[in-house]
Amino acid sequence: MSKRLTCDVVVVGAGMVGAACALYAARAGLDVVVVDRGSVAGGTTGAGEGNLLVSDKAPGPELDLALLSARLWADLAEEFGTAVEYEAKGGLVVASSADGLAGLERFADAQRASGVLATPVGADELYGLEPRLAPGLPGAVHYPQDAQVMPALAAARLLRASGARVLTGRTVTAVPRTADGAVRGVRTDRGDVDAPAVVNAAGTWGADIAALAGTRLPVLPRRGFVLVTEPLPRLIRHKVYAADYVADVASDSAALQTSPVVEGTAAGPVLIGASRERTGFDRTFSLPVVRALAAGATRLFPFLADVRATRAYLGFRPYLPDHLPAVGPDPRVPGLHHACGHEGAGIGLATGTGHLVTRALIGDDPYAGREFAAFRPDRFASGDTDRRPAPGPRPAD
Repeated sequence: MSKRLTCDVVVVGAGMVGAACALYAARAGLDVVVVDRGSVAGGTTGAGEGNLLVSDKAPGPELDLALLSARLWADLAEEFGTAVEYEAKGGLVVASSADGLAGLERFADAQRASGVLATPVGADELYGLEPRLAPGLPGAVHYPQDAQVMPALAAARLLRASGARVLTGRTVTAVPRTADGAVRGVRTDRGDVDAPAVVNAAGTWGADIAALAGTRLPVLPRRGFVLVTEPLPRLIRHKVYAADYVADVASDSAALQTSPVVEGTAAGPVLIGASRERTGFDRTFSLPVVRALAAGATRLFPFLADVRATRAYLGFRPYLPDHLPAVGPDPRVPGLHHACGHEGAGIGLATGTGHLVTRALIGDDPYAGREFAAFRPDRFASGDTDRRPAPGPRPAD
């Protein structure tokens, strides 16, 4: 029989969000165990591009969390140096028409009131920032606070720095509760971990962990593909995306949506996205989606038409119906805390999420003084299931 473990808090999920929760909880003096049915960064984190963005967020609680997270990421970058491949390269949101540019500038005006640095870029300046952009574009908005990390490296580094015990290859099968309804840890297929607090950082499988604890969180998978080119010299300087990307992120549609997102990496390959569709956990390769990504990228950067793509991969973003994550204590189940539902922003929002969850774990109000109460896990009405699909082959949490 496996040895029974005891700790202050057990984090379910060894992706980026779980790693950040473990780091900040451990630095607050808590004994942390992290459990994952797969490997470190084996789920959504490993399929991500590592974006740390403020540029795609409208004023409100998610933008506030992104700004907090950006400051915390900058602190971690100073601490860990190049070990997480942090790159403060900035973002460039490009318009294809005069009307589109006017809309971008209105959006940026509203963001600046919340503390975002956003600089309008006219056509005469645009090609100084990105010389290989398609000719004839009217302008853009530059966001110097946008950055990037290598997500799998970052998750592993944060977990190592936390000192937490990390138990991979262990599937959570139950969340036992006391007679008064409080959690008392997790049961796995390889033994129990006893703790007075459980953090649900299971990403796209957050709904399943919530259900094991006797509550409800309507997390759904939203599939996306990434196209990867051969290694190149650094020809694209920023994260560059078209203005319609912001609308696609905020869309409630289950249908396929693609909008060009292009960025270089420190290792050389160019990453090309972005697609979104709700197909359950369907891992079928889609050539039409990948072709649409390539077509969008070459519209922004025509030189890419002569560059070889070496591979494509897919992942599943954890989507909640109102496009906001569930962060903090669940009042329906004492001791249960949620840190999931960030959709495509989990890498960027991980540090702020870990900070808020840790405040709750040590007895502080994680929502004090900000709009963060919008992240309360119990905010969904009982009818907000958004048609959870039938279970398919289960990826790593």
